[in-house]
Amino acid sequence: MGLYPPELPKEDGQGMQFRGVVFDLDGTLLDNMALHAEAFGIFVKRHELAEFGDDMRARLDGKRNRDIFPVLFGRPLPEEDLRRFSAEKEGLYRELSRGRLVALAGLDRLLERLHARGIPVAIATSAPPENVRYTLAELRLDTRLDRVVRADEVPRGKPHPDVFLAAARLLGVPPAECLAFEDAPSGVAAAKAAGMTCVGVTTSFDASALASAGARPDFTVADFDGFLAGPGAWLREPQAGSSST
Repeated sequence: MGLYPPELPKEDGQGMQFRGVVFDLDGTLLDNMALHAEAFGIFVKRHELAEFGDDMRARLDGKRNRDIFPVLFGRPLPEEDLRRFSAEKEGLYRELSRGRLVALAGLDRLLERLHARGIPVAIATSAPPENVRYTLAELRLDTRLDRVVRADEVPRGKPHPDVFLAAARLLGVPPAECLAFEDAPSGVAAAKAAGMTCVGVTTSFDASALASAGARPDFTVADFDGFLAGPGAWLREPQAGSSST
């Protein structure tokens, strides 16, 4: 399978060009899911809940807290409890991760090349607003990545496509002309359901695990340097009318 969907226009005979890029946040822009797991571990012990293993993680990673906590507690939860539990767990995460967050290798280079080509970028995340602000500030990306759609702003969370479709609308680019980056099975399923080409980032799950939600990513990479060296090599090629990119 090639990187460029056949319905997109060719660019100077060098292949085809995506017109928008959508990134998931946690586990994609940075390898931080172990910190989230650590925070969840403290949370489940505090509330005397059953710990969850890799199978449960594959089901829950990438989803909204309001979709996760009823599974953890094994019962429907009122809105007040959902807000309280979410604030508690995310507070633990921010406390544990402060000063420890690092962008995934190659992210800065990729953002520079996308900017040079005028390709707009958005974030489509299940993270709550406090975490979005915190994480982007810790990575010093809060002024560079200011187009954000959160799953709590759309009717349905991942694996439904709503947040990716909203991100495409924010960019003003048809979903079929967007490239999405995701690290979780539910996120891959959401991006594919939105009609986007999806690159799976293997920070937390290998390629087979990323396909477990029923939708395989079109490519898998370890980081953004791997993307630029492989399926994203077109971004390193000179543009028409310039000697370099």
